[in-house]
Amino acid sequence: MDKAVVFGNKTILITGAAGFIGWRLAKRVCAENPSAKVIGFDSVNDYYDVRLKEYRLKDLEQYKNFEFIRGNLADKTAVDAIFEKYHPEIVVNLAAQAGVRYSIDHPDAYIESNIVGFYNILEACRHYLVEHLVYASSSSVYGGNKKVPFSTDDKVDSPVSLYAATKKSDELIAHAYSKLYNIPSTGLRFFTVYGPAGRPDMAYFVFTNKLINGEKIQIFNFGNCKRDFTYVDDIVEVVMRVMAKAPEKKNGEDGLPLAPHKVYNIGNSAPENLLDFVKILQEELVRAGVLPEDYDFEAHKELVPMQPGDVPITYADTSDLERNFGFKPTTSLREGLRKFAEWYKEFYSDEKK
Repeated sequence: MDKAVVFGNKTILITGAAGFIGWRLAKRVCAENPSAKVIGFDSVNDYYDVRLKEYRLKDLEQYKNFEFIRGNLADKTAVDAIFEKYHPEIVVNLAAQAGVRYSIDHPDAYIESNIVGFYNILEACRHYLVEHLVYASSSSVYGGNKKVPFSTDDKVDSPVSLYAATKKSDELIAHAYSKLYNIPSTGLRFFTVYGPAGRPDMAYFVFTNKLINGEKIQIFNFGNCKRDFTYVDDIVEVVMRVMAKAPEKKNGEDGLPLAPHKVYNIGNSAPENLLDFVKILQEELVRAGVLPEDYDFEAHKELVPMQPGDVPITYADTSDLERNFGFKPTTSLREGLRKFAEWYKEFYSDEKK
């Protein structure tokens, strides 16, 4: 167990609290900081199975220091009302319309949530003088970059999806607000986050659902894709450490504030080939009793070409993160997928009762 990160009596706003990372973060902050107040904000939309979001929120009900507010980030009045009532010192913006493929056919959702919604958060942070804004970016900002591992010093001007473009936009707007209004802010580029009660649109979850239903799983780029899979609790550990250490406010030679803004990669720094990933996933699904031991995986696998918006590899350079926060994600893919498979077995068994 990692050592507790202490927030004392602070009020912390976590947007996207019914989401995968938001739930895990709220849970840990509440458990380790009983004197802190955690405000969860989420629209609980139906982009994916709402039962999962309700399951996460129900889990958070056990904490007396957690309060949930349902609302849309793009609703400026609703966002301002939260800041007016609670005056959060730390804001963690995890609410976003996620998913690369969905952005191809539903661009409106991305502009509303990721651009307008994020602007509303920045405006509120500006007017209510927060101590630290931490916000989710994404490894997708690296687009089709050929140089690996991906470094935060790399140029990221060639997004291959609207989702990636909105996340890069968030970083630029946050930097501008940070510089203009001296708002300490930190952007986190997450790399393929997975784990129990995760997002059902992610490959490991999609594959599991399809295999259970006897459907074929499609492995893109004929299996020649690599992903830097990062276990959710490693992500949460980093977010906690980052929350507690805002970028320092400093003035430049012109007497004006230098932007107290940082961006970090959060990844495992160990890209896994998709075929190896599928092999480990199927072994863990059999081990957990989700699938029978004699399941014919070869008959349910299909190698297909790359699809629009996708990239062949994601690979995080996390040296800045290690240097500044003394932590590097370490959970192995097998360990993480084992926890997912065990959760899946329990969750969907309970549902059928």
